[in-house]
Amino acid sequence: MVGHVHVALSSAPFSTLTYGIPDHLAGCAFPPGLRVLVPLGKSIRAGVVMESGVPPPEGVQTRPLVWPLEREPLFDAAYLDMIRNLASRQMASPGQVLGRILPAGLRQSKVVFSAPRQGRVLRATPRSLLEMAGDEAAFWAGAWTEGAMLAGEAAGPGRARERVLRLLVDPPWPVRPGAKARLALLDFLLERGQVPLGVVSGHFGRDMGPAIRALGSLGLVEIGAAPSATDPEETPPDEIAPCPPEALGAPLTDEQTVALRELSKALCVGTGQVRLVHGVTGSGKTRLYLELARECLNQGRQAFLLAPEVALAGHLHRAVREAFPGVGVALYHGSLSPSAREAAFRRAAASREPVVVVGTRSALFLPAPNPGLFVLDEEHDASFKQEERLGYQAKEVAFFRARLAGALLVLGSATPDVKTYHAAMRGVVPAVVLTRRVGASVPPDIEIVDLGKGVKTPSRRTGPHGDTSLERAAVLAEQSALALGEAVIRGEQAIILLNRRGYAPVLFCLDCEKVLACPDCDLAYTFHRGRQKLVCHYCGRTEDFPVPCASCGGSSFLPLGAGSESLEEELGGLLPPGTRVARLDRDSAARPGRAEEILADFAAGRSQVLAGTQMLSKGHHFPKVTLVIAADADMGRNLPDYRAAERTFQLLVQVAGRAGRGDRPGRVLVQTRNPADPFWELVRRADYQGFFQEEMRRRERWLYPPFTKLGLVRVSFPKDCEEGFRVLAELGRALRAGVAAAGKDSRELRVLGPAPASLPLIGGRRRFHCLLKAPDWPAIRRLFAAVQAVVPRGGEVRATLDLDPVDML
Repeated sequence: MVGHVHVALSSAPFSTLTYGIPDHLAGCAFPPGLRVLVPLGKSIRAGVVMESGVPPPEGVQTRPLVWPLEREPLFDAAYLDMIRNLASRQMASPGQVLGRILPAGLRQSKVVFSAPRQGRVLRATPRSLLEMAGDEAAFWAGAWTEGAMLAGEAAGPGRARERVLRLLVDPPWPVRPGAKARLALLDFLLERGQVPLGVVSGHFGRDMGPAIRALGSLGLVEIGAAPSATDPEETPPDEIAPCPPEALGAPLTDEQTVALRELSKALCVGTGQVRLVHGVTGSGKTRLYLELARECLNQGRQAFLLAPEVALAGHLHRAVREAFPGVGVALYHGSLSPSAREAAFRRAAASREPVVVVGTRSALFLPAPNPGLFVLDEEHDASFKQEERLGYQAKEVAFFRARLAGALLVLGSATPDVKTYHAAMRGVVPAVVLTRRVGASVPPDIEIVDLGKGVKTPSRRTGPHGDTSLERAAVLAEQSALALGEAVIRGEQAIILLNRRGYAPVLFCLDCEKVLACPDCDLAYTFHRGRQKLVCHYCGRTEDFPVPCASCGGSSFLPLGAGSESLEEELGGLLPPGTRVARLDRDSAARPGRAEEILADFAAGRSQVLAGTQMLSKGHHFPKVTLVIAADADMGRNLPDYRAAERTFQLLVQVAGRAGRGDRPGRVLVQTRNPADPFWELVRRADYQGFFQEEMRRRERWLYPPFTKLGLVRVSFPKDCEEGFRVLAELGRALRAGVAAAGKDSRELRVLGPAPASLPLIGGRRRFHCLLKAPDWPAIRRLFAAVQAVVPRGGEVRATLDLDPVDML
């Protein structure tokens, strides 16, 4: 062998493996960032060269790698540094990080190679290349070096575009209850959106062709080509809800001019700057992002503009395309098809031209070689933190990439994350402030409505046949209902926020007085009336409804509480005839492009009232909206999470910002059961400064971020696993021993738990939490290392570390 390389494997739990370069590949370069095929046990895997020209481990005989997968590295040195940094932070291997962020096609080792020889096209598999020697190996190596050898999909005559199955109609569906396969397929598509046909077959494990054809004949599903990465977007531009008027060239306000001047200076420094743009809703933050992107493009660099949700990214994408005609614009998010994500990765790596990347948090991992600007709009949003599988905070990844590339990182929000604003107050993250809305619009008046007055209370009524019905409690107070009716009569639009999905969060059995609960979580099912399903919002389990009570077999149930679905129903009976009400939540917007359709209908005035969850609270611009109602502002206020007050304040101020963005004044009604709480006065004034000061006093007293570093150790095991409690006890002892071993530094370390999680059972697994508080991240990682030492690898007990958790449940 003529050299050695360190390779990270996406499917291996270890850091890197060392492989030799066989003699017949001596003429090929293997720089860091190149994807290669390597043997692992009896299989062949795809990996990424992390380091080349390294000596093999002493006393270890290395195996030769199989073949390179590209001629040029897919990732540059800065990108590999980001991978190493993320792996170190998350206590994972570089291969595990790559396995989570790379599209499936780039982790694929089932590749076919081809090369011409004497008028024929020869083909080779990775296995045959591994076993080759002598003249045959030399031929293929020469063909590769000369560029005559093709790998993967390029080796074939041209791959047909990926075919996907799409859901066309929202529930309820005209399908008989006994058609189990059809209903299962419809539910699957509702949860997943459009799905490649191969994924459908793999999930159900049987031929779903008859069910697909039957549903197709009913007009419920269709088979089509997946949108390619070069398609601008699925929804035609005239069917997308409008963005704020951000046209480049329009006069800037005085505040925008000052802010842009400061941001432009930071962009041109080239040393990895960070800035906070703290602007009230409607102050023109998007315009600043576009101006900065233009300056970045003029420097010949790439700009990343990120939003917390797919719908908001779609709006931003449209604004960018309109602002920069003829410039390359890429849209990237997790809802794209696998082939589209792979194509976007390859184009980003190969691009040397200035482009704008628009997307959600995952777009940060596109390997653009020369980024100059990263913008995270609505930076406070919890969606920028991923907690499942590979945990990461998008702001931290963006900061690391910006520092390496000498780029500018802009964090924008009307209600910044408390930690971000604390850093701004300390001068660590300089801030630019926009205090006034663009144009003639002014912030809306916010009123606090007492839900204890003028709301009907539930009561049982017995019908003539002994059946029991319910006079449901109204979601809207009398004051709110009156204001809504007046706004509709005036021809204005209204938005109503109720941050809970479904029809009712609880179904109460009138016979045995127990709640219908998920057997795997021991938590109440949510009733979804449109689907006629009971759904566990924690593990995803569903049951058809009606269903007999699991405790007594009864069939008389009382729906308690309200969700967005029942709110929609209530509004239908409350408003004047002919008033169209639209609903926007994860259920109504499950189909690809459906959220855009709902927002477009509302923007065009085809619907007059828009009700839904937090999806409608931020980033949308509807000039005709004069009324916003927060139907249950207490929801989430008292959750066992130190961020509960912050999230509630942000949500309410953000949704309030949807009102009065046109030429008519706005009004916001915030409904609460405890109007005397001083918190509501801060909301009424949209007083971020006052809220921040109060929140800082509370967090400093109880030692929460930003006054400490926080790590959450999540431990789970099957509910019937006896070993789990023994391991849990050992884990607690190991953590306390780790604190004691810290010596004098232990005074700044705190371990709370292990204790049952707020949701103690999910998916049949018992859940426990340990909260770690420390002055720095290394101290938390050292404590978690003690946990890893006592938790058997590959066993039934799982322990994960979430650094700086945003979900404490």
